Amino acid sequence: MRRLAALLLGLIVPLSLLTPMATARTPAAIPWAPCPEDATAECGTLAVPVDWNNPGAGTLTLTVARRKATDPASRIGVLVLGAGGPGGSGVNLVLGSHRRFSPELARRFDMVGFDVRGTNRSNPVVCSTELMTQAPDPIMKSQADFDKWLAYNARLRADCRARTGPVFDHVDSLSTARDLDAFRAALGERQVSYWGGSYGSLLGQLYAETFPHRVRAATLDSTMDHSLGTRAFMDTETWGAQDGFNEFAAWCERDSSCLQHGKDLRAIWKDLLERADRGEIVDPSRPETPVSALEIINSAIGAFYDPRAWPELSQGIDQLSSGGTLRQDALSLASQEVSPNPSQIFCLDFRLPIRDFREWSSHLRRQARIAPDMRYSTMGLYSTTVCLGTPDPIPNPQHELKVRTRTPLLVANALHDPATVYPWALSTTRQLGRSGRLLTYEGWGHIVYGRGDCATGAIDAYLLTLKLPAPGARCPAVPPSETRSLQDLVAPEARVPGWFF
Repeated sequence: MRRLAALLLGLIVPLSLLTPMATARTPAAIPWAPCPEDATAECGTLAVPVDWNNPGAGTLTLTVARRKATDPASRIGVLVLGAGGPGGSGVNLVLGSHRRFSPELARRFDMVGFDVRGTNRSNPVVCSTELMTQAPDPIMKSQADFDKWLAYNARLRADCRARTGPVFDHVDSLSTARDLDAFRAALGERQVSYWGGSYGSLLGQLYAETFPHRVRAATLDSTMDHSLGTRAFMDTETWGAQDGFNEFAAWCERDSSCLQHGKDLRAIWKDLLERADRGEIVDPSRPETPVSALEIINSAIGAFYDPRAWPELSQGIDQLSSGGTLRQDALSLASQEVSPNPSQIFCLDFRLPIRDFREWSSHLRRQARIAPDMRYSTMGLYSTTVCLGTPDPIPNPQHELKVRTRTPLLVANALHDPATVYPWALSTTRQLGRSGRLLTYEGWGHIVYGRGDCATGAIDAYLLTLKLPAPGARCPAVPPSETRSLQDLVAPEARVPGWFF
């Protein structure tokens, strides 16, 4: 279960009754200084209430960062960079922004961001590493297994709450949206521009909904859909996993560099998973524990995040199918010893209840029909499992968006994204109505920015000039060798399978 420990990291008041909240007091100026990791950028801290509904009950400290516009005379304002996850670092995103975003954005904007509450340098949710390694098997086979998960999650929540403090119950993204407005005020800005990737798109949605007059422009790159219930969430994620496999299989058919080219890939894959079910696949680094089908499926979904990883996936499948022994680096299955746990963020943002094992097993049977090759989506699997038993009500439950901004938000999504799937982009754009516009990248992978001149140029033009792509705009797929995905910002050893990053 060491793999599950890594996977656990990082994936009721209607908003219509909430009025946009200003900060509890005028924020003090941020004490900027060179960042410890990179002196060419500035870092600082900002105190915000732990509980925005009770500002006098204590504060927590956010770590913030910025890179000033390289051409101050042409400066437009600030561009807030929202990291994915849950659990990605906005500070790290700013530190690497000069390498990953265009020189023109760097010239015209101060690139700013922060580690959201409960993560990284901002009062992270921390838990016993030993307890996290004791998680039950996510593939439950009985009501007793289901009850084990309920009991385990209750123990883990108690442990994390004791170690983290009061912020544990206030790490939802709606609270983070209020933190963002406090950050805006501390920067002295009337409005902000925003780019949020993956789970960071949820922060952009909530900020635009709660503080619409503060939004100059906002790009939701590979967007979450915060309107989905349990069944719709799991089904769409499973559809994305199967779609990713279909696209990988199509590449194998047309590209001779695929080691399964000219062979029956689906039959090879099916046999591989069945052998894993029988315990016949071994990882030399942990020979006492056979590699499970779940781990193989999860590694494949990780490869679907970027088509540049397809050759590596092909090599891993060939290695496993020919010898049954997994080289340690073949599918990136190395265990991690970790203690931060950002899954609490997801559990306070999404209420995905499952009553009992009978309901759980019905979900799995339906997913197997949706994804005959992949069986299920590991993101749908883990996201629901780790949140079983979360007490009601949660502070930021799902709802249909009600955004009314002067400038429409730009939704950008790949047609074949295995994580934030294309149906989510269609749904989010529909909810935004006149306050949204969809840009479709007709290729593969997770995060659109950097995948060719068309997509990157359209996002840049919108952020720089507020010019939206034409209705129905689509950008053609580009060869993997010509892309530079923002996924590169997350080092491979730091990525957390099972979440959205």
